[in-house]
Amino acid sequence: MIRTICLAITMSALLAPRADAGIIDWQAELQRCRELRQTVAPLLQAGEGISAVGRSNRSVRRCIWVQRMAVRKKIPGAETW
Repeated sequence: MIRTICLAITMSALLAPRADAGIIDWQAELQRCRELRQTVAPLLQAGEGISAVGRSNRSVRRCIWVQRMAVRKKIPGAETW
């Protein structure tokens, strides 16, 4: 019985930081993506596709993911790229 309790306490201590890492501040992420979109817009207008820009920039890929997830979760302020 004590072994089980100790194991449970140890596992909860190991998993707690990972649970916090999964929380996303959607409004902050969406704002960051809007700002990034303004900087990427000239490249897109110059004829570069979003996939080409996304492959060359990790933050653009993250923003594409954030936008898709926010639209899927119906987060206020989410818009598709």
